[in-house]
Amino acid sequence: MRSVKMLMAAGAASLIASAAMAADMPIAPPPAYAPPPAEDFGGWYLRGDIGFSNQQVKDLRYGRESAYSQLTSFDQQTSFDAAGIYGLGVGYQFNPWFRADLIGQYRANANFKGTDRFTGTAGGLPYSGIDNYGASKSEWLVMANAYVDLGTWWCITPFVGAGVGAARVTMANFTDTGINNIPFSTASFASAPTASKWNLAWAVHTGLAYKVNPNLTLELAYSYLNLGDGYTGSLSTFTGATTNNSFKFKDITSHDVKLGVRWNLDAGPVYAAPPPLMRKG
Repeated sequence: MRSVKMLMAAGAASLIASAAMAADMPIAPPPAYAPPPAEDFGGWYLRGDIGFSNQQVKDLRYGRESAYSQLTSFDQQTSFDAAGIYGLGVGYQFNPWFRADLIGQYRANANFKGTDRFTGTAGGLPYSGIDNYGASKSEWLVMANAYVDLGTWWCITPFVGAGVGAARVTMANFTDTGINNIPFSTASFASAPTASKWNLAWAVHTGLAYKVNPNLTLELAYSYLNLGDGYTGSLSTFTGATTNNSFKFKDITSHDVKLGVRWNLDAGPVYAAPPPLMRKG
């Protein structure tokens, strides 16, 4: 009987000791708060671009169309030199696939050369001649653009886009030197002062973007740009006589290649979860 009482007493003592040890054990802390992962899109960005233009003009014509009424053949060749492009802008990334921006560009002076070779009749007599043109052209461009990002592979995102805006086309240093045989061999020279004109402009874009980090994206882009028409000032002859006519550069277009950078203003640093709290017993 005594052994049974001793066994029960030992069991009770063991139970009390276990309860005391449990009371002394530290309470496990709640899971540490980890902020949600940073989004890889969204928010405002700044952009800058630098590149060069490859420009064409559909037609170069004297403002007085009646000057061409007696021509029987007309052959024109024109070309622009490449010129620099410098742009700044601000944009917004709406979601992973759509963004838009507003840009301003200065398009530096591009030298122009052109030649007209023509034949015609005057007073029933045939004649022929040649005109050589020179000028320089520059633009200020303001444009709103929208882009669709087509997915990302290895941090590279192809995109397409379109834009519309206004271009201030400036024609400067225009000269026209020529010779014809009406009624005998005659040389001519005319020049025009600088003139500017605002036009509706539009563009289509495509390219590749490379995300260096959540804040910085690099771009290699191509744009086809329509700048509208350009006009010279009123022509003056070598004697100083001023006419009421000018030359019209019709449908100026450009194939642009640009390197760009976008800086995301809203992407913050990615925070790591804090280490769990440790409590000693």
